[in-house]
Amino acid sequence: MSTSNHAGQLETRGIEPVPEQECNGHPLQLFWVWFAANISILGLPLGATLVAFQGLSIGQAFIVAVLGAGGSFAVVGLLSIAGRRGRAPSLTLSRAIFGVRGNIGPTLVSLGSRLGWETVNTTTAAFVLLSLVSIIQGSPMEAKSAPLLTLLFIAVFVLLTLCVSGLGHATLLVIQKWATWVFGALNLIVGGFLALHIDWTAVWAASPAPLSAVLIGVGTMAAGTGIGWANAGADMSRYQHKSVKAGALVASAAFGAGIPLVLLITLGGLISVGNDHLASAADPIVAIRELLPAWMAVPYLITAFGGLLLSNNLSVYSAGLTTLTLGLKVKRVHAVVVDVIAIFAGSIYFMLFADSFYGPFITFISLLAVPITAWVGIFLVDLLHRHRYVPADLMNVGPSSAYWYQGGVEWRALGAWAVAIVLGFSFTTVKTTATNVLFHGWLADSWFGQNGLGWIVTFVIAGGLYGLLGGCRDRHVATHLQERVHAR
Repeated sequence: MSTSNHAGQLETRGIEPVPEQECNGHPLQLFWVWFAANISILGLPLGATLVAFQGLSIGQAFIVAVLGAGGSFAVVGLLSIAGRRGRAPSLTLSRAIFGVRGNIGPTLVSLGSRLGWETVNTTTAAFVLLSLVSIIQGSPMEAKSAPLLTLLFIAVFVLLTLCVSGLGHATLLVIQKWATWVFGALNLIVGGFLALHIDWTAVWAASPAPLSAVLIGVGTMAAGTGIGWANAGADMSRYQHKSVKAGALVASAAFGAGIPLVLLITLGGLISVGNDHLASAADPIVAIRELLPAWMAVPYLITAFGGLLLSNNLSVYSAGLTTLTLGLKVKRVHAVVVDVIAIFAGSIYFMLFADSFYGPFITFISLLAVPITAWVGIFLVDLLHRHRYVPADLMNVGPSSAYWYQGGVEWRALGAWAVAIVLGFSFTTVKTTATNVLFHGWLADSWFGQNGLGWIVTFVIAGGLYGLLGGCRDRHVATHLQERVHAR
């Protein structure tokens, strides 16, 4: 029985590979999906930090946005190739690399990253709705002073996310496409008013920063944009038609996400030349609103809310598939509900009980970028050699699976991943505030560490070591299948 769906119908397929006759997708669909997921107004503070804190000129900020955001999403596009080949979600395909048990580690990290960003989106969206109420009643409103209203706003955002993510792939494609036009237009209007605050004299007079600052900026942008989405690449591309070219998949992600991100990051940088207010704001949503005319506050907040919702739709859909890959024996829509409950609880804690939110939580998410980058390096090296996945064995988590390897673990992949993580953290300094250092790696003062290049070390060590140890196990899988046929 077919488990394919149309917009508005419930997608009943979980992580099992999609039959080829149901794979009719095309790259333009993915372009809109990635565009919508990255149209959030929160791209502005990213650009503001490049100029205000790292001292980049606007030309350098533009280059950093192209390389960091566009380049990292090109990597997402590369990972999408595996989805077209294997017809399964990213972390399900990862079983073929790490083994059905060894894959648990990367899957947990991926799920933690997804839930983390979803909590950021949900919390920020609830703050947006509180700001709308404060405008209507004419007085400031804090989350802790209005707990019932805060709970209501969290619930509204979560339920709206569930309506799209729960229904599944086809609905997601349609909503993300048409919402892009609506919220894209609103973003252009808001951006036009923000552009009035650009000090063009200061922009043209700004001196360029040293190369080291540019390198740090590229790493920061990559970690904050494409790297966080890398594990979702195949989740969306598994429905693509077999005739779709690899280059088209790469372009759909790089340009789909790159266009809005480069525009928003560059505008944020332009606004911040000679003014670090946006970069240093504890609440960037409020900081941006203060730059707009009073009558623009409501349209702006609606724009911000919509951008956050579009990002959350895709993230929660991907998180549901990742949850199933861990072995949860429920339907896909129920896995989405489990993830939604987790982010609902997290948002309640950070809005009503915690003393602070953005600093510690972004630090946590940034830490997860190290193991995710290591996973990406190994996945890409494997993709160079692996041209087929065995659908039945991807779903078989027992010793008879071709991806069982040794005790359910492909030790070369898992070992390379672990070594790369240790070395990656060695080059890393983690701060909860500007002065409070949580962790300082023993190589953090080296040239790579000081220039924020620990992520490159992580990527190269993971992929390189995996390749040196033998890389893809296609030959092992083929031998295993032949033995199984002869045994029959």
